[in-house]
Amino acid sequence: MPADQEQLQLAFAAFNEASEQLSGVYQELQHQVAQLTRELALANGELHKQLIEKEYLSQQLSFLLNALPGGVVALNVHECIEQVNPAAVSILGEPLLGLTWQQVTQERLSSTTLMNEWHLKTPMTANQRRIRVESSATDSVGRRILLVNDITEAYATQEQIRRNQRLTSMGEMAANLAHQLRTPLSTALLYANHLGSDALTPAERHKFATKTIERLHHLEHLTKDMLRFVKGETTQLENVVISDLLAELRQVIEPQMIQFNLQFIVHDHSNAESLMTNHQALCGAMISLLENAIQASSPGDQIVLTSDLEAENIVLSVHDDGPGIDRALQERLFEPFFTTRSEGTGLGLAIVRGVIQSMGGSVQINSLPNAGSEFVIRLPRKKGD
Repeated sequence: MPADQEQLQLAFAAFNEASEQLSGVYQELQHQVAQLTRELALANGELHKQLIEKEYLSQQLSFLLNALPGGVVALNVHECIEQVNPAAVSILGEPLLGLTWQQVTQERLSSTTLMNEWHLKTPMTANQRRIRVESSATDSVGRRILLVNDITEAYATQEQIRRNQRLTSMGEMAANLAHQLRTPLSTALLYANHLGSDALTPAERHKFATKTIERLHHLEHLTKDMLRFVKGETTQLENVVISDLLAELRQVIEPQMIQFNLQFIVHDHSNAESLMTNHQALCGAMISLLENAIQASSPGDQIVLTSDLEAENIVLSVHDDGPGIDRALQERLFEPFFTTRSEGTGLGLAIVRGVIQSMGGSVQINSLPNAGSEFVIRLPRKKGD
């Protein structure tokens, strides 16, 4: 019996010890739960604060997006429109959501001579509107943002400024032009007066008639250059294949090369690239550069016409073996009415620059005295938006 009581006491002692341990563990768990509850409350508070800040930021971004005067078009990885702002709808019309950007360009836009600029297709009775579309870089999943701006008024203002500049240049150089017209006109009148003499032999009469016609043709050339300079940009757009353009230029200019005993070489590296541009204006600009090269060359010299491709541009160049151009004069070559030749009009290169700039391109001259000259035209390659 005493042994049973001793075992029972030991059992109670073990039970009490286990109870105390469980009580300690329970208190520790309560402490941890309280700690976790406080941390969770802090975390929830921080998340709630971040949520409020993000909602405020979202509201601000939505306000800014809706208030922007320019259109914003968000494209997904498949080039479908998934979000637009009111300005984009106002410019491009509805519907937009769900359409691909290619559908919008085909149905509602027509291309211009300048990259990233478009005409809106509108009824014939409405004024034609012009827009510019800029694209962001694609993100990691292939999405991008398009910014659409209506530049109709800005473009009209720019055109008016260009026209005023041309008219100002004409006004400043009126005396120079009058002198250039007066000289061949006086010569033609002199030759014409000789034609009235009864003492002329048929051969002399033919010579004076030929010289009179030459002077009149020179006057006609001056007049045509003036008209082309005043007109500025033209808008007759067509697809121009660079290889075909070079073949056409060879056909037009090669007889003059043969006449002056010049070697004409054409290097075509355009790889069937084409431009949507004014064919007549571009062809005329290239012929002007080739004629300048002929006038600067001596018998036996080479004139090289080349086409190349860069990442962003189509490059057309005309190189001659002439005497070159002093660097001080290069800065003035493209000024209206500036010429280094007694028979020059001073408008050829000014017209070339005006034509190329109207196509969104640039003209550059590389020349050194006694080392020939090269005129380089860069025109932006066609790109889809």
